[in-house]
Amino acid sequence: ALPNVRVMTRTTVTGAYDDGSYGALERVARHVAPADELPPECFWRIRARQAVLAAGAHERPIAFPMNDRPGIMLAGAVRTYLNRYGVAPGRNVAIFATNDDAHRTAVELMDAGVKVAAVIDSRTGVTARGDYRLIEGGQVIGTKGRQGLSQITYRAGSRTDTLITDCLAMSGGWNPAVHLTCHLGARPVWDAERKMFLPAPGAVPGLTPAGSCNGAMSTAACLSEGFEAGKAALAALGRPVPQGVSLPEAEDDPGRAQALWYVEGKGRAWLDFANDVTTKDVKLAAAEGYASVEHMKRYTTQGMAPDQGKSSNINALALLADTTGRGIPETGTTTYRPPFIPVTMGAMGAFAEGHGFAPERRTTSDAAARGRGAPMIEAGLWFRPSY
Repeated sequence: ALPNVRVMTRTTVTGAYDDGSYGALERVARHVAPADELPPECFWRIRARQAVLAAGAHERPIAFPMNDRPGIMLAGAVRTYLNRYGVAPGRNVAIFATNDDAHRTAVELMDAGVKVAAVIDSRTGVTARGDYRLIEGGQVIGTKGRQGLSQITYRAGSRTDTLITDCLAMSGGWNPAVHLTCHLGARPVWDAERKMFLPAPGAVPGLTPAGSCNGAMSTAACLSEGFEAGKAALAALGRPVPQGVSLPEAEDDPGRAQALWYVEGKGRAWLDFANDVTTKDVKLAAAEGYASVEHMKRYTTQGMAPDQGKSSNINALALLADTTGRGIPETGTTTYRPPFIPVTMGAMGAFAEGHGFAPERRTTSDAAARGRGAPMIEAGLWFRPSY
């Protein structure tokens, strides 16, 4: 509501560039009925002396046998259907989890009147958060269903059993969205305790990551980091920093999580759901000598789909690390490049006419040369004196 604040909804920052410049894609009318007076998109160029990145985190899938049937989705997607759109993604939902956060899905489904078949948690010593069946130390090892999911097979210790379900919500934890912090060449840093990549300190000058993209996994921690990042930005700009501001009360439990990248079993286990890359493909790449994460990416096409590896990269490189006998830090990540989301050529090129297409670039000595009567010519991208 402040008069000097512009809130840009339906806008995504697509890249971080030199000297505090950022690209951003605004979806203006692509989501509404055809309107001749509105452009479908607008591409913004933003200059900022200071910026705070609060990009959140992407939920991590789990690669298990036959995990690509319709009806198998991320737990966060199930909650989005349920809470944002009022849609029950199934009548009898099962949950395959490695972390506390996924148990929220069971509670919210039950609150909405949707039946929860069971929560299969890969950990032991877990406590249910509601009146639902909890299977500890379990892993999904197979699924059935011709045109959609109808049954899953799970393993818990030495016991194997089946469960009738038409929707399976999976959650292997969270990957901080570190992408923009890597656009100037920095590499993310592996946090062995939390089993996630975090932004490298000072990766983009003037940009401060905060919240889940910086590894904070509770609402209170996100609020606190965002507040501190805002104060640091004000101080860097020489602006007065507010004192005595109290933060809202919020839950401060980041929850426990276990790293489970893939489940061994009979049948294909998909990593990249758009390019149909499986765990077998990554193992084959390593066996054929493509042990570099960049070579494996090109051998398998993992991470080259429209999501650019947001859902599959970390699982794939973890599998490559296990297959080659290296740790995840030694294996590393692929290179994060802009754009963060797909950008149409039309949005980027719409301004490119007249001086927008061919700007007049003048050197620091331009005025002096013109003052001496030197005729100017275009040499490369710049105006220079002909003689």
